[in-house]
Amino acid sequence: MSNAPADRKYTATHEWLKADTDGVYLMGITDHAQELLGDIVFVELPEEGREVAAGEEIAVIESVKAASDIYAPVAGTIVAVNEALTDSPDTVNDDAHSAGWILRLQPSNAADVDALLSADDYTQSLAD
Repeated sequence: MSNAPADRKYTATHEWLKADTDGVYLMGITDHAQELLGDIVFVELPEEGREVAAGEEIAVIESVKAASDIYAPVAGTIVAVNEALTDSPDTVNDDAHSAGWILRLQPSNAADVDALLSADDYTQSLAD
C-alpha cells in the first residue's frame, strides 16, 4: 500500500500539501502517483511568483511511461520551486513526500487547505 503521511492534506488528483513556515505549504505528488508513473525523467517546474487558481495545471512530470499534469490543490502564489528536481527528477521516485517536493505555495485562503482530504480519506479513496 502507498505511503500517505498524516501530517499533510491530499487531493483526489494525488497532490499533497504540508504546512511549512509562515503560512506557506510544501507541495508534491503522492507516493501512489509516483508509483503509477514509474521512473520519472523530467519535471517541468512552474515560475516562482505565479498566482494560480485551484485546479489549475501548474507543472508537468514526465516518466518513461507517461506525462502527468500537476494541479494546484488551492488558489495561491508559488513562492519557490525545488530546483534540485531539474538535475535529479528521480528524487520524486525516491522520496515523494520529502526531498521530492515540487514547490512552495502560499494559499490565498488557508481555510481552503483544511477542506482537502486527510491521509485517511485519501487512502480510502485509493481503495474505492
